[in-house]
Amino acid sequence: MKRRNFLATTTIASAGLLASQPRLATAGEKADGMKLGLVTYNWGRDWDVPTLIRNCEETGFRGIELRSTHKHGVEISLDAGQRSEVAKRFADSDVELVGLGSACEYHSPDPAIVKKNIDETKQFIKLCADVGGSGVKVRPNGIPKNVPIEKTLNQIGMSLREVAKFGAEHGVVIRLEVHGRDGSAELPNIHRMIEVADHPNAVVCWNCNNSDHSGQGLQHNFDLVKEKINVVHIHDLRSDIYPWEQLFAMLKQAKFTGWTLLEDGKVPNDIVAAMHENRKVWDGLVAS
Repeated sequence: MKRRNFLATTTIASAGLLASQPRLATAGEKADGMKLGLVTYNWGRDWDVPTLIRNCEETGFRGIELRSTHKHGVEISLDAGQRSEVAKRFADSDVELVGLGSACEYHSPDPAIVKKNIDETKQFIKLCADVGGSGVKVRPNGIPKNVPIEKTLNQIGMSLREVAKFGAEHGVVIRLEVHGRDGSAELPNIHRMIEVADHPNAVVCWNCNNSDHSGQGLQHNFDLVKEKINVVHIHDLRSDIYPWEQLFAMLKQAKFTGWTLLEDGKVPNDIVAAMHENRKVWDGLVAS
């Protein structure tokens, strides 16, 4: 149990009110469960773990996905003591470690490369469990040319099944990011990958791409995977690069209760100020 939860529980219990006092939603958290967090791509790429936690606490961001290779240094190379220290820092804070963002991918026509990525995913799963995260993000990153698309989708799906099964054994979900070139980010293809994986521990990370509007449109594409969406990567909510009101309406209609995690390639001059502003916009979107 996190220290803050222990203290809150002890106080309420001592007053004899534990059964009758519902927990109130805080800034960055909707009462029915939708929560706001940060991906370290790219706004937090230059912050270490203490700085990430401090800035998220200050701005009402309640969770963090740590993207691999960034300054936080939470990598598969950490030893047991370092992993324990990361877990303790989050446990002693008001910020949840939502998970780890790997770059593992399974679309290569080279079986050796696919196996290497599967093995690395398993290492990230172990790391995630050790540091207290709930999931590992993986991705398709393209559809190889001169390979039948169905073969690639099946290959990705079968790889997902293997790592999802391994993740389940460690209490870690596998989040397939809607990502990549040459059709790998198209939602019918993502749907097929998840369908082939056929494992409850293989879920979807909605990524707010321009390609979400392709084919039969945003609502149709959303409906293809809505039952499997586990986290949502949003972008700078102050911009109109995506129909945010429509997205949040779809999430609420689908009864989504989970993390909406902000990531954006364009880094503002004052990141903390931008986080404050985004939280205010987010609060309005979840309340509308």
